[in-house]
Amino acid sequence: MKRQAFKLSAIALLGISLISGCASTSDSAQVYSKNQMRQAQVVELGQVISVRNVRMEGDKNELLTMGGTALGGLAGSNIGRGNGAIAGAIVGAIAGGLATQSAQQSLNTKPALEITVKLDNGGKMLSVVQEADVPFTQGQRVRVLSGGGDTRVSPF
Repeated sequence: MKRQAFKLSAIALLGISLISGCASTSDSAQVYSKNQMRQAQVVELGQVISVRNVRMEGDKNELLTMGGTALGGLAGSNIGRGNGAIAGAIVGAIAGGLATQSAQQSLNTKPALEITVKLDNGGKMLSVVQEADVPFTQGQRVRVLSGGGDTRVSPF
């Protein structure tokens, strides 16, 4: 009976991971969310002062973490009998949840750029981190678009 429950849980977790893997967000300067459409943005011109390669931390899916916790608990409950099975389930659940979170974060980490720009009007400097899908070089002319809490840098 426990073996069948474990198999069903594994199948459910696989299904959840496939569904959640299809839904991803982008931190690219070239991708706009539906909420950003038809929203006015302030445009400022400037020059790239520096570009630094950085890593963008991956997203965590709470549903996957719960699935990993459940699978870890089920796997741990197969250890021992009585109180030993309960303790095994608790330890397994904690380990499963932590392992799932760690795996998601490291698998979803992607390259990004920290772009420092000196704006033309007033010489104010700002730095924006975004996906590394568009190359930037020192001295390059750029547009800085801001609005709705988002700022992006794009070539001019």
